[in-house]
Amino acid sequence: MTLQEYLNAIRRKTVAVVGIGVSNTPLIRMLLREGIAVTACDKRTREQLGELADELEQGGACLQLGEQYLEGLTQDIIFRTPGLRPDVPQLARAVERGSVLTSEMEVFFQVCPCPIIAVTGSDGKTTTTTIIAKLLERAGYTVHVGGNIGQPLLCEAGEMQPDHYAVLELSSFQLMTMTCSPHIAVVTNLAPNHLDVHKDMAEYVAAKENIFRHQKEGDVAVFNFDNDITRTQGQGVADRAIYFSRQSEPEKGVFLRGEDIVCRDSRGERTVMSTADIKLPGVHNEENYMAAIAAVNGLVPDHVIRDFAREFGGVEHRIELVRTYHGVRYYNDSIASSPSRTTAGLRSFKEKVILIAGGYDKHIPFDALGGEIVEHVKLLVLCGATAAKIRAAVENAPDYHPGHPEILEVTPFQKAVEAARDHAVAGDVVTLSPACAAFDQFKNFAERGKIFKVIVNSWQE
Repeated sequence: MTLQEYLNAIRRKTVAVVGIGVSNTPLIRMLLREGIAVTACDKRTREQLGELADELEQGGACLQLGEQYLEGLTQDIIFRTPGLRPDVPQLARAVERGSVLTSEMEVFFQVCPCPIIAVTGSDGKTTTTTIIAKLLERAGYTVHVGGNIGQPLLCEAGEMQPDHYAVLELSSFQLMTMTCSPHIAVVTNLAPNHLDVHKDMAEYVAAKENIFRHQKEGDVAVFNFDNDITRTQGQGVADRAIYFSRQSEPEKGVFLRGEDIVCRDSRGERTVMSTADIKLPGVHNEENYMAAIAAVNGLVPDHVIRDFAREFGGVEHRIELVRTYHGVRYYNDSIASSPSRTTAGLRSFKEKVILIAGGYDKHIPFDALGGEIVEHVKLLVLCGATAAKIRAAVENAPDYHPGHPEILEVTPFQKAVEAARDHAVAGDVVTLSPACAAFDQFKNFAERGKIFKVIVNSWQE
C-alpha cells in the first residue's frame, strides 16, 4: 500500500491525533490537506500551544485541549503519541467501541516503499542509527532518517523510492503496539530503563522484541552477544540472527579480535577495521560500530567504513567535548539518562572524572552504578530529584570509603556546574552524565545539554 492509497482509504473516516508534538504536527497538517476530519488532542492549553492552535483550527482541525483531552474519543482512527500508554482507560474504551489505535510510525511501516533498517536498545541507539545512515549515504544510497531522530517520515513516504533506505531509531514506547518489523533490526543492548512508564522489566523487554518479532523470511536481526537478554533473544530467532561482540567470536557476526574488528559471514571472515580507526572515545562506541557493521554488511564497502570512522566526531549530547577551560575538559553526555549509559560514559575516560549526575526519577535502581562511580569518579556533584538515591548507592558500594569519591549535593543546576568547575584543576575531566531523565528540571535531555554548554561556554578566560 502506498501513502496515497492509505490516505484515500481513510478519507471518509474520522481521525483523532493524540499529542500535537514533533511527529504528529506534520501528520495533522497532511491529513487536513487531504480533507480528512481531524480532532487534534493535547494536554496543553490553547495559550500554551499559541499560534499553532490557530493554524490548525484555520486548517480545519477540531481542537480538544487541556486536562480532559482524552475524554470522549469516538473517532474511527486514533493516532497515539509514543509517550502515551496504549492501555490508558480512555484509549481502551475507544478501542472497545471500535476505534483503530495506531501511530505515525506504525502507518509508516505499512506504506514505506523501501527497505527499513531500525535500531532499538537501552543505550547506543542514536549513535548506531546515525552511523548506519551515514555509512549508507557514503556508499551512495539515498537515506531517510527518522523515528526518535531526524524527521517524521510518514509525510515523506510518497517521495521515497524502492532503492532508498529508511533508517530509524525506535523507542520501547513506539514499539509497544507495533505489528510490523523492519527488514534489518538491531538491538544494541537491554538494561532496566523507562520503568516509570512500563509496568515492569518484562513489559519493557517485550516491547523491544517487536522490532524483530514480525520479521519475514530473508530479514536480518542483529543482537549484542555480550548482553544476556539480547543473546537469548537471538537464540529464539536463530535462522536470521547475527551477533556483535567484544568478548566472544560468534559463528556469524562482527567481533573484536585484539584491536581488529572482524566480520564473519557465509563468505568467510575478514578484518574490516581497527579500533584505532574509531575517532569516538569509549569501548561502547566500538560496540556501536560493530552493530552498524553487522547491519550494513554487504551494502557498504569496508574502506568506506574505515574512512568514515576516522572522521566522525559523534552526535550532540553524547560524550561531546564542549570546551577546555583552564586546562579542564568539559563533556556533555546529557543523553545518559540511565545508569547503564552513564557507566559506559565513565568507562570512556582513562582518568577519574568529576561527574555531574542526578535528575528525574524513572524508578531504575542505582546499585550497580554506585560501584562504577566509586571506581571512576573523584568528585560526584549531585543535582536533582534522584540525588539522595544516587548518594546512597555510592555510599553502600563495597569499595566506598568516605571522601572517595567526595560527594556534593548542589542546586540549582547552574550552581552544580559551577561547583564542578570550582573543584577542578588542570588536567581534570568534568562530565555531565546524569544517569537520569531531565524532566525534573528541563523539557528533555537535549535542553539540559544545551544549557550545560551555554553555562560552560559563558565563562571568561
